Amino acid sequence: MSTKPLNVEEIKKELFAKMPTKVARKRSKSIVQGTEPGETIPEIQANVRTIPGIITQRGCCYAGCKGVVLGPSRDIINLTHGPIGCGFYSWLTRRNETDAGPDGDNFMTYCFSTDMTEHNIVFGGMKKLTAAIQEAYDNFHPKAISIFSTCPVGLIGDDIHAVARQMQEKLGITVFANSCEGYKGVSQSAGHHIANNQIFRHIIGTGDRPVEGKYKINLLGEYNIGGDAFEIERILEKCGITLIATFSGNSTVESFRRAHFADLNTVMCHRSLNYVAEMMEAKFGLPWIKVNFIGAAATAKSLRRIAEYFEDQELIARVEEVIAEELPAVQKVAAETRPRTQGKKAMLFVGGSRAHHYQELFHELGMEVLGAGYEFAHRDDYEGREVLPNIKVDADSRNIEVLEIEQDPTRYRPRKTPEQIEALKAKGLTFDAYEGMIGGMGKTRWSSTTSITTRPKS
Repeated sequence: MSTKPLNVEEIKKELFAKMPTKVARKRSKSIVQGTEPGETIPEIQANVRTIPGIITQRGCCYAGCKGVVLGPSRDIINLTHGPIGCGFYSWLTRRNETDAGPDGDNFMTYCFSTDMTEHNIVFGGMKKLTAAIQEAYDNFHPKAISIFSTCPVGLIGDDIHAVARQMQEKLGITVFANSCEGYKGVSQSAGHHIANNQIFRHIIGTGDRPVEGKYKINLLGEYNIGGDAFEIERILEKCGITLIATFSGNSTVESFRRAHFADLNTVMCHRSLNYVAEMMEAKFGLPWIKVNFIGAAATAKSLRRIAEYFEDQELIARVEEVIAEELPAVQKVAAETRPRTQGKKAMLFVGGSRAHHYQELFHELGMEVLGAGYEFAHRDDYEGREVLPNIKVDADSRNIEVLEIEQDPTRYRPRKTPEQIEALKAKGLTFDAYEGMIGGMGKTRWSSTTSITTRPKS
């Protein structure tokens, strides 16, 4: 590409010059110019099928369900029902970490697969799945087993849910299945939604042992990649905040079961876990707010939001003390780093929400983000949650079940009155919302739903 300054339309023209006309016309809708605060945010094309021939970093529906959402849970055996080729995501490939805890259960390092062969494709694989569940139980005695179907399973029609019910009754533990065949949806985002549905249906709220703590929260959409969750847990504990469950970095089945005892859900990656946040609010009256723990400034802002929600001066004061205690060490390293980062230009193209999250960190280090995009985001990730009512549900999205959630007759408990919620909003605290990435990126920047650093061969 040219190194001279260009406006977004000129960049798009040069970028798509070697693409077929029809492809270029379609892809051009996936790159838009950033906007300044207060300006109208343009509509961007997102969550659509990848065009054959375009290089993509997307994963499949199965990858999102098993590899992203449920894979980091340490004491659930995650069993892939499919050929061993799908074992790439049977084995946890991301840098998720966990603390095995006092019980020592940690199945994340294992690869559980039914290893379907041509014989099973022809004659069915349900007997093999049943045997695999039994073998996994006999060897490891897990607290729960989750089954994930891959493409061939959906095509031949194995009823993995029937097998799950049968084995749950036999083994006396939670066994549930995810119909997350790779071809469902347009990316791994569909798998996130399926995993949200099944973990809510089968695990969340099934524990009845209360959780002690004055300020109780859950953290949704944090996967402890490289140990991030360990540091977040340390800071929250230092503030006196009780973290019941993280979905799903460094997580356990028991923490999921008791998550409904929290008084606030905090959401990091809204693309992967906002469904659970919405369903928990509908069923248990548990509100949620958006947070970001990437970067010191963003972390401090998120801690203050949590403290503001609880409206407790003791917590507010403690949070300020922790920020004051932690910042000097961070600022020292930032000062050493900043000479190498000040004025540098960057482009971000990462998974859902992260391109938005990391901008705060980059700006903190004096860097300018010229372009940013997501691998598998939806329009609301770019334009903001308020656009959701205007998004037309297409055929791919209709493949994913939307659960009808009703208030729990005995456990529904609004944590705040409508008047309290409005008072907090008046102070600037937002609920059930997140801003899109396009707004505020500025006129010299763009948002993209496709990698702009590669081109198909002419």
